[in-house]
Amino acid sequence: MTDSSPAGTGTGTRSGSGAAPFVPPGADLAGLAAAAASCRGCDLADLPDTRTVFGEGNPHARLVLVGEQPGDIEDQRGRPFVGPAGKLLDRALADAGIDRAEAYVTNAVKHFRYRRSDGPRRIHQTPDARQITACRPWLAAELNRIRPLVVVLLGATAGQALLGPSFRVTKMRGRLLPGPPGSEAQLIATLHPSAVLRVDPVTRDEVYAGFVRDLQLAERTLAGMST
Repeated sequence: MTDSSPAGTGTGTRSGSGAAPFVPPGADLAGLAAAAASCRGCDLADLPDTRTVFGEGNPHARLVLVGEQPGDIEDQRGRPFVGPAGKLLDRALADAGIDRAEAYVTNAVKHFRYRRSDGPRRIHQTPDARQITACRPWLAAELNRIRPLVVVLLGATAGQALLGPSFRVTKMRGRLLPGPPGSEAQLIATLHPSAVLRVDPVTRDEVYAGFVRDLQLAERTLAGMST
């Protein structure tokens, strides 16, 4: 593996310039994942009992789904979207006619940010702007390697990572948005699946149906690119 530690620092020293010094140029996805395991680009690397959870899926995917950060279960298993939100995402993708095995799933932030409760439970905390910015080079490297045609932004953190701090899901969801400069990708913003799980059970079916419609837009967009 290429040594991606910043010059003049040890692997245990945190970088002041985010993840960029840890990203090995020209690496494939496996090389990026291996390097990310030693990333010290932000303070989340200092949290005890956590690991880097990198993206996974088809390395030639036409569709990439970007979430916020790994949750507690994802952190324990070392894989993205394998907890309750991941199960809901799997169901929604199937209902939208999308095969998850053909897609690539990742997160804007690769560590689980949490606080301790009075007991052993770890309570999710939303990544802040510094952490999103620090981790962005990993997401950029994944997207540059895969070169997808459509990127689905699952929630506010994913949107802010690629479109800036002014991004709002409520204003931008459910429509095609231009990708970053130099990218051929189109972006589609929607809810994070965990947001669907949190809504009142009375309205959950309606919210879930809207989530599926957003994913169907991604499927139709890809289908249109094939014709």
